[in-house]
Amino acid sequence: MPAGQAPKIKLRIGTRGSPLALVQARQVGADLERLSNGDVACEIVTFTTGGDKLTTQRLINAGGKGLFTREIDQAVDEGRCDLAVHSLKDVPGAIPDGQALLAFPAREDPRDGFISLTGLKGPRHLPDGATVGTASLRRESQTLAMRPDLNIVTFRGNVQTRLKKLEDGLADATYLAMSGLERLEMTHVAVPVPITEMIPAAGQGIITVAARPGELDPDIVDLITRLNHQETRLAAIAERAFLVELDGSCRTAMGGHARRNGGKWLFDGEVLEPDGSQRWMQSGEAGGDASPEELAALGRGIGERIREAAGGDLPAFEDD
Repeated sequence: MPAGQAPKIKLRIGTRGSPLALVQARQVGADLERLSNGDVACEIVTFTTGGDKLTTQRLINAGGKGLFTREIDQAVDEGRCDLAVHSLKDVPGAIPDGQALLAFPAREDPRDGFISLTGLKGPRHLPDGATVGTASLRRESQTLAMRPDLNIVTFRGNVQTRLKKLEDGLADATYLAMSGLERLEMTHVAVPVPITEMIPAAGQGIITVAARPGELDPDIVDLITRLNHQETRLAAIAERAFLVELDGSCRTAMGGHARRNGGKWLFDGEVLEPDGSQRWMQSGEAGGDASPEELAALGRGIGERIREAAGGDLPAFEDD
């Protein structure tokens, strides 16, 4: 674009207003502007979602999965935003009619990060009867599976909020996703938990760009899809197929993780009893050159095997 010429197109990007969400949306906006050679200018539009309004409650007590995306999805549907940037793990299996997940930029570290103020290396090293703060049913169940003696209290909030709660003695430890800490350049506050101990939530570490492609200029749709990182996109397809197969909600503790390793695709999935007393784990693999359809089948297959092993009905948390 010639110097001094204004961008031809303005795109409004909907996002939550949290520090992490803003970092993610701004990066997407900067990448779109760069890929368009200056033909596009992006405006960030922030929303306070239903999930952001929760401070102590679990998601299941306030409507479940979708609480972090619903208001932004509605803004896209109503034309108040042109596209949305979400953390993929917050996106329900069913998205609004007419919307599509158009891009999956490169995944960050998918592992959970363990945070304590005493330099402990992980939940296994906590003293007997210690208290762990988390609002994630998956993390709660996985923690109790490792250490049934621990106490769990509900923790919500960003990094600074959770660190303050630890300083105030409300818990001895908590968790945050390593991907978010990477994007905030705060990985020093946490110790990564091996995936062999805590399988991440489906989509953890991935952000996605959602829009209504039928209502956008085809050139803009093409521009958005250029943000795709192919390996991340394929992992997302496998993990979301797993989530949909198990009708993933915020009532069932489950983790699902796909990755390419040694020339092949590996998938690990699990569902746990709320108290961690039982867990159903399954693994599978596909060829390194597997198609999107084959990876979706891999994720679905792991979900089917877990459901069968659990006797058909998945264990679920009850409302408090």
